[in-house]
Amino acid sequence: MAELSTGSFSLPGDNYERRGETKMGGPKAVPPDWDAWLDCDAWAAGREAPSTGQTRVAPTVFGPWQARELHRRLTRWRPAYWPLVLSYLVIVVVDFWFTDEFTGVLSWPLTVLWTWPIFTTLTGIVGIRRTRKALRESEVRWSGHGLTRSDDFLIVVVPTIGRHDTYPALERSVLSYIAYLPRCFPRLRVDIVIDEGCEAADRIAGLAAGSELIRLVTVPRRYRTANGTRFKARATHYSHELRIRERENCDDVWVLHMDDDTGVGPDTALAMARFIEEQCNAGRDAKHLAQGILTYPREYAVNRLIWLADSVRPAEDVGRFSAWTGSGTPRAGVHGELLLVRASIEATIGWDFGPRSLVEDAQFALIFSARYEGRSAWFGGRCYGASPANLHDFFHQRERWSWGLAALVFDRSLQLRNRLLLGYSVMSWVVGPIQNVGVVLLIAILVAHSNTSPVTLVVIPFWALNMAYTVWMYWEGLRINARVSGDERRKWWEPLAVVLLIPMFGLMEGLPGLRGFVKFVRRTENKFMVIAKPS
Repeated sequence: MAELSTGSFSLPGDNYERRGETKMGGPKAVPPDWDAWLDCDAWAAGREAPSTGQTRVAPTVFGPWQARELHRRLTRWRPAYWPLVLSYLVIVVVDFWFTDEFTGVLSWPLTVLWTWPIFTTLTGIVGIRRTRKALRESEVRWSGHGLTRSDDFLIVVVPTIGRHDTYPALERSVLSYIAYLPRCFPRLRVDIVIDEGCEAADRIAGLAAGSELIRLVTVPRRYRTANGTRFKARATHYSHELRIRERENCDDVWVLHMDDDTGVGPDTALAMARFIEEQCNAGRDAKHLAQGILTYPREYAVNRLIWLADSVRPAEDVGRFSAWTGSGTPRAGVHGELLLVRASIEATIGWDFGPRSLVEDAQFALIFSARYEGRSAWFGGRCYGASPANLHDFFHQRERWSWGLAALVFDRSLQLRNRLLLGYSVMSWVVGPIQNVGVVLLIAILVAHSNTSPVTLVVIPFWALNMAYTVWMYWEGLRINARVSGDERRKWWEPLAVVLLIPMFGLMEGLPGLRGFVKFVRRTENKFMVIAKPS
């Protein structure tokens, strides 16, 4: 194994000390209140921050006024039930109205295909309820506490391919960490992980030199993991080994994994600090992993159609992912960003999953599920990312996910019951194109048989619920993304468009999913294509 090497770093004042035991102190409500804290963050617009000893940095996405307004918006937000209920009632009535009492050529295939996603739908509905409950309980628990500060050490790990076209998004993201995390985490470090000789190395080194809180970690060309892991997981495992070598794999050290295009806001810092403080008081019931909501502000959207299509992703976080991760066992997987893991637990898993690994975050989640059942949680903080810039990148992104997840389904080193759930999800994705309403109507025309009635009316309520949940995901996801944007008001046509375009979005998701599965079956050489995100 190659020798581990990093750039130099230091942490300000007396904040930096390694502790080997978990702190069991209570939450710290630190005056001043939230509004006063945001006023202090005016330094993010270019002034020096004396409390952290940081050097001058460029403006971040949220100025003081925007951050305060964002906090007030997000405090009021809860996932809504009414779009799900209303769309269900409309769809079930329409389905029963147009259902023929006689079956046709397509009856049996559609009975299976359109009923198949019901487990995912029911899980998502459970997640909505869990999210609402978690937000309500958190509000009651922390009412009147103001700013919460955690004494645990937070390390933000940001692997990047280091190209010039990815640098602007990286800079935006890193500056957001420096702007918002120190107030809740006095013990903080941001590790930017790059490969030796990457194209934007000089620019990234300049960014790292701008703050004492940033450390540049360079992965040597000669570095190889024990299992030959490649791509992003190789860099992540290198930084993981470095932390172990520096004895940072302690219970009171937390690692926040972020993508190089995904930033944080004041809500992210506060939610994570409160989650960590809750674990300090939880004793033997403490959680070791948590994740929040991935959102897409309108300002980062180059392509409006892609931005609307990505409405589904934050909705998945407050639905299906909240149900699984929030219940304690992340069998549905996790995102590679806003992934908060206790360092001592991550040290037992690592990221060395072999040369064919394309979705290391999902593989980490499945191993975690097998070893630490009941030890994950969901929190209400958000991270702020960017949708792909064009349809080509959108397709490549989904194709890689499908390809990698299919490989996990057939990986016998993983626990069978976890692979069964993943296999169900992958199958739902792969058959998506032939479940699509537009495709079904086209087939009906080609076979000259327009009867799409099921073999039994019993499945009609399930069909309606599946479709209603899909409508809810795009409607609520758009609402979430709009709320974190500079202007929270949705354009008058956006809610209508995002619902009417669901058949198109279904094909946009399903076709690359099918293509990725075919590449896995054909054993095509796997590739980890990094797409550039808007800054």
